[in-house]
Order: sequence, then C-alpha cells, then structure tokens
Amino acid sequence: MTDLSMPQSQTEPRSQSAVGKIALRWLLYVLLGLFALYYLMPLFVMLTTSLKSLEEIRTGSLISLPREVSFDAWKTAWSGACTGIQCEGLRPYFWNSVLIAVPAVAISTLLGALNGYVVAQWRFKGANIIFSLMLFGCFIPFQVVLLPMARLLGMMGIAGTIPGLIFVHVIYGLGFTTLFFRNYYVTIPSELTKAARVDGAGFLRIFWSIFLPLSLPIIVVTVIWQFTQIWNDFLFGVSFSQAGTQPVTVALNNIVNSTTGVKEYNVDMAAAIIAGLPTLLVYVVAGKYFIRGLTAGSVKG
Repeated sequence: MTDLSMPQSQTEPRSQSAVGKIALRWLLYVLLGLFALYYLMPLFVMLTTSLKSLEEIRTGSLISLPREVSFDAWKTAWSGACTGIQCEGLRPYFWNSVLIAVPAVAISTLLGALNGYVVAQWRFKGANIIFSLMLFGCFIPFQVVLLPMARLLGMMGIAGTIPGLIFVHVIYGLGFTTLFFRNYYVTIPSELTKAARVDGAGFLRIFWSIFLPLSLPIIVVTVIWQFTQIWNDFLFGVSFSQAGTQPVTVALNNIVNSTTGVKEYNVDMAAAIIAGLPTLLVYVVAGKYFIRGLTAGSVKG
C-alpha cells in the first residue's frame, strides 16, 4: 500500500513557518496592548484620583486603586465647584455647551451638505474658485479672526451671547463641512442628477430624495468632527462669551486654576472627565462609522 503522507522534510518547514506566524502575531498583540496601556494610563489616573479622598491622594500612590471609592468629588465638580466668585460647578456651563454645540453642528452640517452638493454636482462658473477660497478658510488660524469676528458680533448685537457663539462656530466650520460633503458627492454619478432633472425634479427635490439618503456615512463624519471641535473649543468660548454664557471648557479652566482654599485634585480630575465625557461617548458609539465615512469619499475628487 502506497504511503501518501507528506515527507517529514516538507512538513517541518511548514510547521516552523506556522509557529513563526503565531509568535509574530502574539508579539504584535503584546505591543498593541502596551501602547493601549500607555495611552490609557492618563485616563486611569484621572478616574482613580477622582474617586479618592484628598487624604488618600496625599498619602497614597498616583497609580494605586482607591481604598474607599467616593463620588463626593464628582458631586462637587458637577454642582459645587467654584469657577470664580460663583460656586455652581460645571452644570450650568455644561448645558451652555449643549445649547451651543447641538444647533451649531446641525446648521453647519446642513449648510455644508448643500454647499458640497452644489459644488460637486451643479457646476457653475467660478465654482472651483469659491471652493478653493472656502478650503483656504479652513487653514486660517483662530487668532486671526478674533478681532474681525468680535466687531461683526457687536454690529449684529449678539456679542457675548449663545447665538453669537453658535454663529461663530457655524461660520468657522463651514469650510470643513463643505470639504467633507464635496469630496463625498463627487463619487456619486452625475447621471443620477441628469436623469432626475429630465424627470422634472428640481434642485431641492434632487438633494432631498437622492443625495441626502446616500449621505449617512459623511453626515456621521461631519457630526463627529464638528461636535468635537465645538465642544472642545476654548479660544472662541473665552473670547466671545460672558458670565452666564460661557461653555464648559472655560468653566473647567476656571475651576482648575482656582487658587482659593485647598487644591482639590480629585475635584479637578472629576471636572475634566465630565467635560470630556460627551466627546468620548461620541467616539465610542460612532468611531467606526467615522473611519468608514472618511474612506467613502476618498475614491476620487
């Protein structure tokens, strides 16, 4: 009877190659795990510090787990920490940021979708020049527009108000949202627009019935981008707001830099986590859609 098994000289190299691949894979996992621990360590320190008492912070180790978990620092950060002469915590400023971010994201996303739709599908004379100017606006530093924007807000009568901050973020974010939607819409065949126009569909009808239903990936990208930029903004918030309209980032800065009384590191850490929690949740929930949306518009254009 003929032995059909593979010679040992051929099986050994293959087995060694498989072992080598497994070893490399585990080495890659270990390296990725170390990098993840390195980047997550500051968050771990912030979280554990916020759950400790001041006495434990002074006597214990920076990276040690809390001996007794306490949420007193979180309560103080939310409703009792001093941001100056007022000790209201982050709560009113947190809701100010919500009132600023939600409409600013919605308006800039809608306007960016319309602009990108026009520039990508409805070619007109000077469209490329207008798009280039809007793209150039994306790279203008924040500091350059402070004085002109402050003058404009004063002329409009909305300086130091929440509508004024919404206006600032919409204008500054419009270049980015237009860029995102334009690069996405150039991948959609122009024949769809031509066929819809032959059937009698107008500008808004084509946008609402054809382009908008296809835009979910890039809408997610734009919403995440805009929400993160607006929520984390400090310069516009501190420049164009006043008492009662300041966003959470300005209040966090005031809490951390307060020099009255004992320095409460646990309250500072809790306040920082509260201020950054919305953007963290957005990325955790919709992070994978962010990457898909970015790559969806990278085929051409």
